[in-house]
Amino acid sequence: MAFFSFYKLRKPRQFEHKPIYYDPRKEALQKRIHKVKMEMGVEETDYEQYKEAIKGSFIEGTTHLKKSKNRGDDIRNRVYKNMRLILIIVLLGVIFWYLFMN
Repeated sequence: MAFFSFYKLRKPRQFEHKPIYYDPRKEALQKRIHKVKMEMGVEETDYEQYKEAIKGSFIEGTTHLKKSKNRGDDIRNRVYKNMRLILIIVLLGVIFWYLFMN
């Protein structure tokens, strides 16, 4: 049975894909060719626009994440707030135990 820990939370495992062969010059050439085709009107879809549109759509679709983003909250702030709340609850529990149980 696993025990819950407040101090050392495990991070999820990350997907690590190491390509066998990667040529940055070829990728840059493909991007330039795609851009030229877009300017000439030969190729009609631009998938880079879709990536930018999708990137922030989840946060904009939820009210609580949008509020925390607008306030500038990040993971450190949330952890600090949670630890402060736990500390207050523990202190109140100790005070209650000291006053009413002794």
